[in-house]
Parts: sequence; structure tokens; C-alpha cells
Amino acid sequence: MVNAEGQFSENVSRFQAYARRRLLLSRLSLAALALGMLSCAAPTPAATAAEYPIKPIRLIVPFAPGGGTDIVARLLAQKLTEALAQPVVVDNRPGAAGNIGVGITLSAAPDGYTLIMVSTSYATNAALYKLAYDPIRDVTPIALIGETGFLVSAHPNVPAKNIKELIAVAKAKPLHYGSSGSGGIIHLATELFNIMAGTNMTHVPYKGSGAALNDLLGGHIQLIFSSTSVIPHVRSQRLRGIAVTTSKRLPALPEVETIAEAGVAGYEAVLWYGLLGPKGMQKHVVSRLNTEIRAVTRSTAVKEQLAVALLDVVDADPEFFDTVIKRDVSKWAKVVKTAGIRVE
Repeated sequence: MVNAEGQFSENVSRFQAYARRRLLLSRLSLAALALGMLSCAAPTPAATAAEYPIKPIRLIVPFAPGGGTDIVARLLAQKLTEALAQPVVVDNRPGAAGNIGVGITLSAAPDGYTLIMVSTSYATNAALYKLAYDPIRDVTPIALIGETGFLVSAHPNVPAKNIKELIAVAKAKPLHYGSSGSGGIIHLATELFNIMAGTNMTHVPYKGSGAALNDLLGGHIQLIFSSTSVIPHVRSQRLRGIAVTTSKRLPALPEVETIAEAGVAGYEAVLWYGLLGPKGMQKHVVSRLNTEIRAVTRSTAVKEQLAVALLDVVDADPEFFDTVIKRDVSKWAKVVKTAGIRVE
């Protein structure tokens, strides 16, 4: 039998061992907690990047379904859903020339789960409207998807087959050009030509490009800087293709010169599509999205689909898209001011 003193000593030893174990566990727990707090406060980019995305991504289109921006967004959403293994859901939020959709996007958390597909109108709006946001500082550029140009199309009764002849005709007699509406990119692109070529063609705004094209085909107006959808009318000689607004000739119309090479040096007007997010997105999330988008647009299938609309893929990083936005915000602001353009 164990006497009382021996029992007491044994109990003390057990208690001391127990106390040492509890102290060690306590210290380990505190260390783990501290590490956890540090991890939450400053997550490692590699770990977070591997986790993104963990839920569906909302892709806002600031225009009604069926337009160019919507078509590009839906194609991209489909491919990104496959690449990211999370649904990328298109959400059309039209209104106020696209500014409603932009406002919704910029008020969202900058976590990469609310994005917006924009076009050149994003830059022109900065010159036309008093915005509640800064178009450069309040966004995160993610990727420039692609771009295309416009075709200067004239009715056959205009005695001009190239830009030099068109300028001469426009200076000799009044010419009326149509657009899809005041303040639109077609309106601004034509006014840029007026400024740089020294012409004074009269603007006739329409409610949509289709109405303008119909009046051009009927000879009620003489000219339009149109989308490349008019190429069939040029092929059938119902219209005359005078020039393209891009810096390089279009593969679909290699015989049609650019405005710049025809003598109006430095002229360029393009329609681009790109992806933006709210200000403050983390770099690794932007990099993941840009990488996946560029992989998608490099694929032959996507290139062919975009080529149907004569949209050339732009394989570029977010910094390049940022320079494009800054360039166009400044460029179109000067055109609006010089031409005295106003929208109601």
C-alpha cells in the first residue's frame, strides 16, 4: 500500500505534469491564433489567387441585349465559365447611355465578383455628361478584348472614290452625314474627321444606325461612318467604300485605304470592347482574369467568332488597357469641345 505522503507526492507530480501540458497547449494555441490573425490580415497572394473565384461572377452589360457589347460579353462569359469553373452570369443594366450599369459596378465590392463590359462609349461619356465617378481613377482596367473600325460609306451620287476627292467635294458643296444619334461614337468620329480634314459636313442624327443606313441607301443623306455591317452593300455597289477609320487596312477590305494613309495624317477612330472592375481590386485577381481572358481570345474558335463582326483581338495587359482609356477620354473630350457637341 502507498502511504499518504507517497500518495500526495504522486498527486503533486501528476498535477505538475498536467500543468506543464496545459501551459504548452495554451502557448501553442496562442501561437496558432496569432498566425491565423496574421493570415486574415494579410493573406498570401498565392493562396488567395488559388481560391479565386469561389462563387459566381456577375458580368454587367450597361446596354440592352443584342448589341455589340452584349454579344461580346456573352461570348466571353461562356468561355470564362469553363476556364474559371464558376458561372459568369451576364446582367443587362441599360440606361443613361451606359452610366447606370457603370454606377452599379463601381458601388460593388472590389473583390472580382462584379465586373462590367464596356465599349468606346465609356470614354466618350466622360466628355458628354457630368458623371458621378472619375472614369480613370474609379475603375480597375482588366482586359481589352478587341477592337474594330468604321467604314466611310458614300452614296453613289457623291462624285468621290477616295478621301482626297471626298474632302474636295465636301469643301465645294454641302454634304450631309448620318449617325446613330448625337454624341455617339459615329457622330464623334465624323466630327474628328471634319476637324482634321477642314471640312464642314452637316450632321443628321437618327434613332439608330439602321434608320441612318436606310436613308443613305435612299440618297437622302450622302455619307455615314458606319459599322462594317455595310460591306454587303459596298460589294453590291449600292454604296461606295471610301476609307476605313483604323490605323491599318481591314483584312475584309484590303483594297480600301485608311483615312490616315489617304492624307489625313494621324486620324484614327476605333470601337473597342473591354472589361473593367471597381477601384481597388487586388492585383492577383486582376492578373488571373487577364490571363484567362487572353487565353480565351487566343483560341482559334473565339477569334473566328469575333472575326464575324470584324473584331480584331487585342492581346494586352491591364496597363495597356489603362492607357487606351486615358487616351480616348482625352481625345474625345477635345473633339466634343472643339465641335461644340451637346446632348440632351
